[in-house]
Amino acid sequence: MPRRVLEGKVVSNKCDKTVTVLVERRVKDPMYGKIIRRSAKYAAHDETNQWNVGDIVTIEECRPLSKSKNWRVISGKATGESQAKTVDDGDHGKKSVKRDLSGTKAADKKPAAKKEK
Repeated sequence: MPRRVLEGKVVSNKCDKTVTVLVERRVKDPMYGKIIRRSAKYAAHDETNQWNVGDIVTIEECRPLSKSKNWRVISGKATGESQAKTVDDGDHGKKSVKRDLSGTKAADKKPAAKKEK
């Protein structure tokens, strides 16, 4: 019997050498005929920990590797966190301006002159 091969999106990579893959399929409702989406999550073995959240991967059925892990990642395309910009990268180069409670810039205030006797 041939091994099943599915394609899905990585939704979690928090475990060591394991990724959670969300596989969606479209089926036709038997009574009404409307196309609906069905999804399932599979725990797949990722030996090198190279896949990140958002990557599109292909998984293949294999022997049981643990209680819930019966799939192995065989290939994929990196499009997730590894390629995306983070919030910290977005405001790179911008300077923040400190303001006091009155709304004026802190740099505009002059220090008070000392009185001489």
